[in-house]
Amino acid sequence: MSESGDDGDERRGRTVDRDDDPPDMGDLYDELESLADAVDDPAERERVAAAMRTAAAVEPVGVFGRIVREFDRGDAAEALLGSALFGIPMLVEGGTGEVGEFLATHPLSVAATYAFTVAAVVGILYVSDIQDVRVTHRLFGIVPRRLAGVLGISLAFAVVSMTAWGRVDWTTPVVAIAAISVAWVPMAIGAALGDILPGT
Repeated sequence: MSESGDDGDERRGRTVDRDDDPPDMGDLYDELESLADAVDDPAERERVAAAMRTAAAVEPVGVFGRIVREFDRGDAAEALLGSALFGIPMLVEGGTGEVGEFLATHPLSVAATYAFTVAAVVGILYVSDIQDVRVTHRLFGIVPRRLAGVLGISLAFAVVSMTAWGRVDWTTPVVAIAAISVAWVPMAIGAALGDILPGT
Protein backbone atom coordinates (compact mmCIF):
# COMPACT_ATOMS: atom_id res chain seq x y z
CA MET A 1 0.00 0.00 0.00
CA SER A 2 2.77 2.45 0.88
CA GLU A 3 4.55 1.89 -2.41
CA SER A 4 1.45 2.64 -4.45
CA GLY A 5 0.87 5.78 -2.38
CA ASP A 6 4.40 6.96 -3.03
CA ASP A 7 3.97 6.24 -6.74
CA GLY A 8 0.86 8.41 -6.73
CA ASP A 9 2.77 11.25 -5.14
CA GLU A 10 5.55 10.91 -7.70
CA ARG A 11 3.06 10.97 -10.57
CA ARG A 12 1.78 14.29 -9.26
CA GLY A 13 5.28 15.69 -9.53
CA ARG A 14 6.31 15.65 -5.88
CA THR A 15 7.67 13.20 -3.35
CA VAL A 16 6.66 13.09 0.27
CA ASP A 17 9.35 13.41 2.92
CA ARG A 18 7.94 12.25 6.22
CA ASP A 19 10.50 14.42 8.04
CA ASP A 20 9.24 17.66 6.41
CA ASP A 21 7.29 20.24 8.37
CA PRO A 22 3.53 19.63 8.34
CA PRO A 23 1.84 21.19 5.30
CA ASP A 24 0.14 24.54 5.65
CA MET A 25 -2.38 26.54 3.63
CA GLY A 26 0.37 27.77 1.32
CA ASP A 27 1.24 24.18 0.45
CA LEU A 28 -2.42 23.45 -0.28
CA TYR A 29 -2.65 26.50 -2.52
CA ASP A 30 0.51 25.44 -4.38
CA GLU A 31 -0.97 21.97 -4.95
CA LEU A 32 -4.18 23.47 -6.29
CA GLU A 33 -2.20 25.72 -8.64
CA SER A 34 -0.31 22.68 -9.96
CA LEU A 35 -3.60 20.84 -10.40
CA ALA A 36 -5.07 23.77 -12.31
CA ASP A 37 -2.14 23.66 -14.73
CA ALA A 38 -2.66 19.93 -15.30
CA VAL A 39 -6.43 20.04 -15.92
CA ASP A 40 -7.59 20.53 -19.51
CA ASP A 41 -11.37 20.49 -19.20
CA PRO A 42 -12.78 24.05 -18.73
CA ALA A 43 -15.44 22.91 -16.26
CA GLU A 44 -12.85 21.09 -14.17
CA ARG A 45 -10.51 24.08 -14.31
CA GLU A 46 -13.32 26.26 -12.95
CA ARG A 47 -13.88 23.80 -10.10
CA VAL A 48 -10.19 23.92 -9.24
CA ALA A 49 -10.27 27.73 -9.42
CA ALA A 50 -13.23 27.74 -7.02
CA ALA A 51 -11.30 25.49 -4.66
CA MET A 52 -8.33 27.88 -4.86
CA ARG A 53 -10.57 30.82 -3.95
CA THR A 54 -11.96 28.88 -1.02
CA ALA A 55 -8.46 27.92 0.16
CA ALA A 56 -7.32 31.52 -0.06
CA ALA A 57 -10.36 32.70 1.92
CA VAL A 58 -9.78 30.27 4.81
CA GLU A 59 -8.41 32.19 7.78
CA PRO A 60 -6.35 30.09 10.18
CA VAL A 61 -6.16 30.99 13.85
CA GLY A 62 -3.85 33.90 14.55
CA VAL A 63 -2.33 36.68 12.49
CA PHE A 64 0.39 34.73 10.70
CA GLY A 65 0.19 31.91 8.20
CA ARG A 66 -2.49 33.40 5.98
CA ILE A 67 -2.41 33.72 2.21
CA VAL A 68 -2.33 37.40 1.25
CA ARG A 69 -3.65 37.97 -2.28
CA GLU A 70 -5.71 41.06 -3.09
CA PHE A 71 -4.72 44.69 -2.49
CA ASP A 72 -7.89 46.68 -1.78
CA ARG A 73 -8.92 49.84 0.05
CA GLY A 74 -8.44 48.16 3.41
CA ASP A 75 -4.86 47.27 2.51
CA ALA A 76 -4.26 50.81 1.28
CA ALA A 77 -5.53 52.20 4.59
CA GLU A 78 -3.28 49.82 6.52
CA ALA A 79 -0.30 50.88 4.41
CA LEU A 80 -1.08 54.54 5.09
CA LEU A 81 -1.39 53.89 8.82
CA GLY A 82 1.92 52.03 8.83
CA SER A 83 3.56 54.93 6.99
CA ALA A 84 2.26 57.38 9.58
CA LEU A 85 3.27 55.29 12.58
CA PHE A 86 6.81 54.80 11.33
CA GLY A 87 7.13 58.19 9.64
CA ILE A 88 5.88 60.77 12.12
CA PRO A 89 9.03 60.46 14.27
CA MET A 90 11.03 61.30 11.13
CA LEU A 91 8.92 64.42 10.59
CA VAL A 92 9.67 65.85 14.03
CA GLU A 93 13.31 64.77 14.10
CA GLY A 94 15.71 67.49 12.98
CA GLY A 95 18.26 64.92 11.90
CA THR A 96 16.15 64.06 8.86
CA GLY A 97 16.88 67.46 7.31
CA GLU A 98 20.55 67.27 8.24
CA VAL A 99 20.97 63.89 6.56
CA GLY A 100 19.04 65.20 3.57
CA GLU A 101 21.41 68.14 3.24
CA PHE A 102 24.38 65.77 3.32
CA LEU A 103 22.85 63.42 0.76
CA ALA A 104 22.06 66.35 -1.53
CA THR A 105 25.78 66.72 -2.11
CA HIS A 106 26.07 62.99 -2.90
CA PRO A 107 23.57 62.15 -5.68
CA LEU A 108 24.62 58.51 -5.80
CA SER A 109 23.76 58.18 -2.13
CA VAL A 110 20.29 59.57 -2.80
CA ALA A 111 19.76 57.02 -5.57
CA ALA A 112 21.10 54.25 -3.34
CA THR A 113 18.70 55.29 -0.55
CA TYR A 114 15.70 55.09 -2.88
CA ALA A 115 16.92 51.74 -4.25
CA PHE A 116 17.41 50.39 -0.73
CA THR A 117 13.87 51.40 0.20
CA VAL A 118 12.39 49.54 -2.78
CA ALA A 119 14.55 46.49 -2.06
CA ALA A 120 13.53 46.50 1.62
CA VAL A 121 9.83 46.55 0.73
CA VAL A 122 10.27 43.77 -1.82
CA GLY A 123 12.08 41.75 0.83
CA ILE A 124 9.35 42.27 3.43
CA LEU A 125 6.51 41.47 1.04
CA TYR A 126 7.90 38.68 -1.11
CA VAL A 127 11.15 37.28 0.33
CA SER A 128 10.64 37.08 4.08
CA ASP A 129 8.33 34.49 5.60
CA ILE A 130 6.23 36.99 7.53
CA GLN A 131 3.19 36.10 5.41
CA ASP A 132 2.49 34.07 2.27
CA VAL A 133 2.02 36.98 -0.17
CA ARG A 134 0.81 36.00 -3.65
CA VAL A 135 1.09 38.15 -6.79
CA THR A 136 -2.34 38.08 -8.43
CA HIS A 137 -2.43 41.40 -10.28
CA ARG A 138 0.34 43.32 -12.03
CA LEU A 139 0.39 46.88 -13.30
CA PHE A 140 1.39 46.95 -16.96
CA GLY A 141 1.95 43.22 -16.61
CA ILE A 142 5.18 43.82 -14.66
CA VAL A 143 4.86 45.51 -11.26
CA PRO A 144 2.79 43.70 -8.59
CA ARG A 145 -0.12 45.91 -7.57
CA ARG A 146 0.60 45.41 -3.85
CA LEU A 147 4.21 46.54 -4.32
CA ALA A 148 3.14 49.59 -6.33
CA GLY A 149 0.47 50.42 -3.76
CA VAL A 150 2.75 50.17 -0.75
CA LEU A 151 5.56 52.14 -2.38
CA GLY A 152 3.24 54.75 -3.90
CA ILE A 153 1.22 55.36 -0.74
CA SER A 154 4.29 55.67 1.47
CA LEU A 155 6.10 57.95 -1.00
CA ALA A 156 3.02 60.16 -1.37
CA PHE A 157 2.71 60.36 2.42
CA ALA A 158 6.38 61.28 2.68
CA VAL A 159 6.09 64.07 0.09
CA VAL A 160 2.82 65.50 1.44
CA SER A 161 3.68 65.30 5.12
CA MET A 162 7.22 66.63 4.73
CA THR A 163 5.87 69.54 2.68
CA ALA A 164 2.85 70.26 4.88
CA TRP A 165 4.91 70.26 8.05
CA GLY A 166 7.56 72.54 6.56
CA ARG A 167 10.31 69.93 6.68
CA VAL A 168 11.36 70.57 3.07
CA ASP A 169 11.79 73.71 1.00
CA TRP A 170 10.97 73.16 -2.66
CA THR A 171 13.00 76.22 -3.66
CA THR A 172 15.93 73.82 -3.21
CA PRO A 173 14.48 70.72 -4.87
CA VAL A 174 17.65 68.64 -4.68
CA VAL A 175 17.77 68.99 -0.90
CA ALA A 176 14.03 68.36 -0.67
CA ILE A 177 14.24 65.15 -2.72
CA ALA A 178 17.19 63.98 -0.62
CA ALA A 179 15.38 64.68 2.66
CA ILE A 180 12.29 62.85 1.42
CA SER A 181 14.45 59.84 0.54
CA VAL A 182 15.55 59.72 4.19
CA ALA A 183 12.01 59.94 5.54
CA TRP A 184 10.69 57.45 2.98
CA VAL A 185 12.84 54.58 4.28
CA PRO A 186 10.92 53.99 7.54
CA MET A 187 7.63 55.09 5.99
CA ALA A 188 7.84 52.46 3.25
CA ILE A 189 8.90 49.76 5.70
CA GLY A 190 6.03 50.76 7.98
CA ALA A 191 3.60 50.66 5.05
CA ALA A 192 4.72 47.15 4.06
CA LEU A 193 4.41 45.83 7.60
CA GLY A 194 1.13 47.61 8.19
CA ASP A 195 -0.26 46.05 5.03
CA ILE A 196 0.66 42.40 5.61
CA LEU A 197 0.80 41.95 9.37
CA PRO A 198 -2.99 41.83 9.81
CA GLY A 199 -3.03 39.16 7.08
CA THR A 200 -5.72 40.79 4.97
